[in-house]
Amino acid sequence: MNILVVHNYYQQPGGEDQVFADEVAMLRANGNHVTVFNVHNDAVAGLGKLTLARKTLWNDDAYERIAEICRKEQIEIAHFHNTFPLISPAAYYAARDSGARVVQTLHNFRLLCPAATFFRDGHVCEECLCKSVPWPAVVHACYRDSRSASAVTAGMLSYHRAKGTWRDAVDVYIALTEFSKRKFIQGGLPEQKIVVKPNFVAPDPGQGPGGGGYAVFIGRLSPEKGISTLLEAWTKHLGGRIPLKILGDGPMRTGLSDKVVIDAGVDWLGRRAMVEVYNVLGRAEALIFPSLWYEGLPRTIIESFASGTPVIASNLGSMAELVRDGKTGRLFEAGNSAQLAHHVEETFGQRALLSDLRTGAREEFLRTYTADRNYPMLIKAYEHALAAAR
Repeated sequence: MNILVVHNYYQQPGGEDQVFADEVAMLRANGNHVTVFNVHNDAVAGLGKLTLARKTLWNDDAYERIAEICRKEQIEIAHFHNTFPLISPAAYYAARDSGARVVQTLHNFRLLCPAATFFRDGHVCEECLCKSVPWPAVVHACYRDSRSASAVTAGMLSYHRAKGTWRDAVDVYIALTEFSKRKFIQGGLPEQKIVVKPNFVAPDPGQGPGGGGYAVFIGRLSPEKGISTLLEAWTKHLGGRIPLKILGDGPMRTGLSDKVVIDAGVDWLGRRAMVEVYNVLGRAEALIFPSLWYEGLPRTIIESFASGTPVIASNLGSMAELVRDGKTGRLFEAGNSAQLAHHVEETFGQRALLSDLRTGAREEFLRTYTADRNYPMLIKAYEHALAAAR
């Protein structure tokens, strides 16, 4: 199959970038002819505000370049991961006008929320969910804490909703979870165009040994990730009885040097190479995932399952679907540090339970999140797009 895969890289590398790279590698390994088109958000720094706003709404250059690729390579499927802000939805039309079918993976909630997260002021926020013009995001400066930047994003969403882009220009949307699919249907995307396909992790890191006697948090140290809940569970409720290792960086890292945090057994390791991350994760008794927003499909959870490490996560959004309580981990009320601490102590205190959770986590990975499981699902989504009526 002749496939074009398109991605706008973020300024800070993240899970979407890795999924893009992994899927390209998987498609090529299975004999497909894959062409890649990508841009990087670093280019934003060289653009004026008006130029960036215009490109976000409709990028003529991206249209021409993608149309040329589709014609030259006889592209059958144009698969988009991220088009924001430099590629723009014009790319969908370029692919369609050149005879290709269009597939869009829904990594986040950008089509429904200018901030892409449904999160504001420490809580889930759905004010823009069903609005043709997401004006609350502008009022609250939800994107980059800027009303002007939020207005540009809201304008792009409003224009393409009115134009029918989300309804007509995409043949198939790939949602990462059933929760995500329901949310996008609620927001107005055609139900018949949405299929569910999770992400995967390759290569398989293999089952970790466990037995490290500690819990681990891996991710960005920012409010929406539930860092305050995490630290409160350790400083207020666990009192140093169970060590916690934190891998990652972000705006909340300064609080990790407080004496009360250190005395509670919290050890901040900063950013580490993936081989070190897997080593720490594989020896951990549990991954703590206290996120306060819905999440897409956190790669860290899949990596934890792959390592055989159970996940103690917020009972919210996609996490409530991914983690099976008592089978692959435990679920607690989002933001409830006391309940988080209780589940941590209970899990660590019952070796038989912990052993069962480790087995369940690894089995879940092998059943759902390997490349061998994922490839047929991706091809089925492409076949659905090729069969779609126009």
